[in-house]
Amino acid sequence: MDKNTVIGLVLIFLLFIGFSFWNAPSEEEKEALRLEQDSLAQIRREKAMLEEVIAMENEVANKVADTLPTQIQDVAQFGSFSQASVGEEKFIEVENEFIKFSFSNLGGRISSVEMKDLKTFDDRPLILFSSENGNMGVSFFSNNLLIETGKMYFDVLINNEVPSKTYFKIAENDSLTIQYRLYPNLTDSLKDAARYVEMAYTIYADKYMSDFSISVVNMDGVIQNNTSSMELQWNSKINRVEKSYDNELKNTTLYWKDSEEVNNISETKYKKEEFTTGLKWVSFKQHFFSSTLIADSYFESGEVETKEIKDNKDLLKEMNTILVVPISSLTDSRFDMKWYFGPNKYSLLSSYDLDLERQIPLGWGFFVMSWINRYAVIPIFNWLENYGLNYGIIILILTFLLKLVLFPIAYKTYLSSAKMRLLKPEIEELGKKFPKPEDSMKKQQAVMNLQKKAGVNPMAGCIPMLLQLPILLALFRFFPASYELRQKSFLWAEDLSSYDSILDLPFSIPFYGDHVSLFTILMTAATLLYTKINNDMMNTGGQNMKAMKIMMYMMPVMFLGIFNNFASGLSYYYFLVNCITFLQMFIFKFIVNEDKLRKQIETNKLKPVKKSSWAKKLEELQRVQQQQQKNKK
Repeated sequence: MDKNTVIGLVLIFLLFIGFSFWNAPSEEEKEALRLEQDSLAQIRREKAMLEEVIAMENEVANKVADTLPTQIQDVAQFGSFSQASVGEEKFIEVENEFIKFSFSNLGGRISSVEMKDLKTFDDRPLILFSSENGNMGVSFFSNNLLIETGKMYFDVLINNEVPSKTYFKIAENDSLTIQYRLYPNLTDSLKDAARYVEMAYTIYADKYMSDFSISVVNMDGVIQNNTSSMELQWNSKINRVEKSYDNELKNTTLYWKDSEEVNNISETKYKKEEFTTGLKWVSFKQHFFSSTLIADSYFESGEVETKEIKDNKDLLKEMNTILVVPISSLTDSRFDMKWYFGPNKYSLLSSYDLDLERQIPLGWGFFVMSWINRYAVIPIFNWLENYGLNYGIIILILTFLLKLVLFPIAYKTYLSSAKMRLLKPEIEELGKKFPKPEDSMKKQQAVMNLQKKAGVNPMAGCIPMLLQLPILLALFRFFPASYELRQKSFLWAEDLSSYDSILDLPFSIPFYGDHVSLFTILMTAATLLYTKINNDMMNTGGQNMKAMKIMMYMMPVMFLGIFNNFASGLSYYYFLVNCITFLQMFIFKFIVNEDKLRKQIETNKLKPVKKSSWAKKLEELQRVQQQQQKNKK
């Protein structure tokens, strides 16, 4: 870089410095700029505050705008009851010996029903009804508007007085009446205070049954003049409370009684039923509990419905009912009903004389089974209960008593089997004598003649078994339906009304399940042993009998899957039956002398035998068969 270039750069730098100093603002100008910037910041702050105030004003304006249409809408929708459509929900808690009730002024309805001192299988409160999963209310027309009481706020009285508290515990032998009154708009309080729709509940200290009534007082001109009835809607999603979801689901459905009989929607179906005739009661029935609405007279008509609930194992089914409540007068009318919330215990339900016990599956379709359960099994069971015994011991004693009653029948069965076993060699000889298929009639006649001479009746073993069958079937119904066994433990079984799992599997086996029931295994093993002993005693042979043997061994194996999810009390009972049967067989073998029995058979053969009508018919059929064979030749 030469000398001239350096001088030029220095001059440019000096000019730049000089220009900067020349254009620099004075102190006055700097102060003015600072004031201007402060003013702009203040403006921005005031603008932000103004925007916030505007937003708040808009929010208030929107609320006001929302409120005014709602009030106008309430008048349009609820008419004479628009004032009752606005309010705050409040609850009254009432407790008696068995139940904790919660009542709500919204709808004047029962809000929840909790069974005291009882828990679900997983130790939660046992709730039979809750407004979270159900509702109850009445609907009627007022000035062409549909009024639903479930949307109305009621005034409340306790025993005809305004309550000063919200919790009541009913003393022994006492009762409490809750009156919820729905008033029309009060233009003249002295006049309109006597105009109301009332829903009243009377709870008793020591009863599962409570009174319920719907009253209409001086409502002419408010309720449609031509009104002769109201619709009472009741719906609920039923809570699961038992250990086995599948078993409880299969025992949960909707029952009702009309003027003649008790009916129900099949446990395996979801459907709606409509009625044009009177209904006495409607019940939302679970495995061991029921919620039932009962008319003192009859509901005029109605409909019932069950719906499936999917993907929720905490709920079982949805149940809905609409019942038509008659209103005799808008001036003064009252329809009396009752609520039952409680266990499906036979002695309790039958005491009301309303056929409520028909909800308990005791084999009503086959009268012999229901008779055995009602007049034999249940009385003995209840009698043994009075001694305070463990329910496993009660089942043991009950089983022993039943086997004792059946002992003569079992003895006749064993005796018949012993005689058939002694005749078996001779019957096999007859089979060799008539080997051809066309000689089957001759063989059958020869066998019958042999049995007749020996004094052996082949049906003698079948008839006693048929006589025992109704008792076995009756107990098959009784134990799974017995409320008394609910959550009662015995040995390793925590709940005799449910399966006794000794091992929970991490997977589910088809036809078996996801757990291992020990009583079912013991019952299956005992049944297999009994089958083997019985087959060995009969000493049967032949291809047909081999196939029969296989079937006889297959049945206990099938029981292993069928009973694995059943009540452990039932499996325990059948296990005891087999054990006592083994004892009986040992006794029979000791007291039945087969040598004497064989001599008796030989003596019987020497006696003249009169042909039975059945033998005569067989001979006639044989002659016809022989004649047909001759004609073919």
